[in-house]
Amino acid sequence: MEDEALLHQIYGAILEQGGHKVVGVAFHGAEALEKIHKLESKPSIVIMDHRMPVMDGLTATKELKTALPKCLIIFISADETVKTTSLDAGADLFMVKPVGIAALLSAVASLDTD
Repeated sequence: MEDEALLHQIYGAILEQGGHKVVGVAFHGAEALEKIHKLESKPSIVIMDHRMPVMDGLTATKELKTALPKCLIIFISADETVKTTSLDAGADLFMVKPVGIAALLSAVASLDTD
């Protein structure tokens, strides 16, 4: 979940080049939760931003972990002060923006259970 369309494209391209399948994108937490609930095959990993309109990443992380406790969340933010809060909310990994290609692929690989 990310509120910037360009980052959707960048993250998607990086992940697909790394052999991962992107099953959806959302611009805020509420949209993501709605889309995830409609998916027949649930995602194993979600990339979450912090600051988004409608529902922020911390709230979305808590709700997602309640609904899908096995879903792994990589929380990415330019605001390092939310690291502890994001991990307490249920994020499995915290990364600071900007995130490089190798770092993102390494993070996904470290959590990937498939």
